[in-house]
Amino acid sequence: MKKTRQQYLTRGLILIFIGIIMLIIFYYQRSTEHQTNMFYLDTYISVKIYTHDKKKATEALQEVDRIYQQYHQLADSYQAYDNINNIYYFNEVALVNEKVKIEPELYHLIQYGLDAYKQTNGLVNIALGNVIDIWHTYRDNADGIPTKEELQKAGSTNINNLILHKNYLMEKTTDIKLDLGSITKGYATQVVGDYLTNLGIDKYLINAGGNVKVGNHYQKNRYKIGLKEPKPNSNNIFKVINANNISVVTSGSYERFYQYDGKIYHHIIDPLTLFPPNYFYAVTVITPNNALADVLSTALFLMDLESGQAFIKSFNNVDVIWYDINNKIHYSAGIKNYE
Repeated sequence: MKKTRQQYLTRGLILIFIGIIMLIIFYYQRSTEHQTNMFYLDTYISVKIYTHDKKKATEALQEVDRIYQQYHQLADSYQAYDNINNIYYFNEVALVNEKVKIEPELYHLIQYGLDAYKQTNGLVNIALGNVIDIWHTYRDNADGIPTKEELQKAGSTNINNLILHKNYLMEKTTDIKLDLGSITKGYATQVVGDYLTNLGIDKYLINAGGNVKVGNHYQKNRYKIGLKEPKPNSNNIFKVINANNISVVTSGSYERFYQYDGKIYHHIIDPLTLFPPNYFYAVTVITPNNALADVLSTALFLMDLESGQAFIKSFNNVDVIWYDINNKIHYSAGIKNYE
């Protein structure tokens, strides 16, 4: 039976309509990339989000910048800011036994630091500020190392000398100084990831120095997160992690350090010895929560391999890569899931 002209026209219109529908579906599935770059918390931060809603993306990235800036200012132990009682104020201005009113965000960050201390058996200690200040001075001068006696006399590092009261008040009972460098970047990055997810933006990539957090992939694939060889000035990638909805955080000795008398002294200080440990060049933790990954990467960097392998058995959904000072790489069992 011969098709009429009307039938051909109808068939053509149907194909055109199907094509338009497919283009619309493709457009909505293929989200546009939006990016912002910033420098907070002593590191360059890049945030990429994927959505076709330009207005929503612009507002989201502005809020992301505000979040990182807020945590940068609150945790800053070297500079004061107007109308903010931050860590600098608490360390340098507040009197012993003075109750200091702080922002809720700082209150909860410090509470997380207290929890991290218990979780890591004291290896992550936000009360180590007096000792870290001394090491910071030696590192800036790149000349000599402090003596054990000098470090012990620096001031209190007893976290029990820090008290959090109700109504966002905090108090020190001795000359304690706080340093939140071991927890703030991971904590703030997790806050940003949660904000984006709650906003309905589940496709994102955050790179905050050694802290990476990703959501769903923008092309129904998996993100490829390269781990850089932990050597100064090296751009070689020794391992690629393939995953979505994950955090990959590295603590290492290869960026902030100085050399004296043929030995490297880096910025990660063991609260038990008051000196930098010498087990690894880097430790990478892979787990969904960036704040937890940040804490665990620091704690594991301070442990020998056997102790670290035993330690992570008490955590679910946590995998680790240890890159030791003999250039041997050790993997936890679950790393195969990221091949």
